[in-house]
Amino acid sequence: MPTLHDFTATTLSGEAQPLDAYRGQVALVVNTASKCGFTPQFEGLEKLHEQYADQGLAVLGFPCNQFASQDPGTSEEIGEFCQRNYGVSFPMFEKVDVNGADAHPLYQWLRGEKSGLLGSRIKWNFTKFLIGRDGQVIERYAPATKPEKIAGDIEKALAG
Repeated sequence: MPTLHDFTATTLSGEAQPLDAYRGQVALVVNTASKCGFTPQFEGLEKLHEQYADQGLAVLGFPCNQFASQDPGTSEEIGEFCQRNYGVSFPMFEKVDVNGADAHPLYQWLRGEKSGLLGSRIKWNFTKFLIGRDGQVIERYAPATKPEKIAGDIEKALAG
């Protein structure tokens, strides 16, 4: 049975990153966008990262341009935007597709593990998946769910 640790993603700097590097950590996987109404959630995601990283939380951002072309920039532009506007210090990866035939294998797996209101399809930017230390999906959160609303679930996963 696959887990988060079985996948590899490419960092914004172009390096292959086995997600096995996050084994034993709780992960919050988020498809992000720089020009979305939910973009200010980067601030809340960064706060979660700062608050819980020492306890074992890894926030993992995956830019996506599939929803109204809201992340058209290059990897360098995305990284600069996130750092300049929100002080993002958690890992960000290269732009991926989250739906359709070209969806990143990680997102194919995530969608299969937890469905949302529209079935397995990702509805919009900032859909969040909480993954336990064992690499299994615990919960899926809608784009409108603010990062601070997930803090209690993160604390339970870190304690578990």
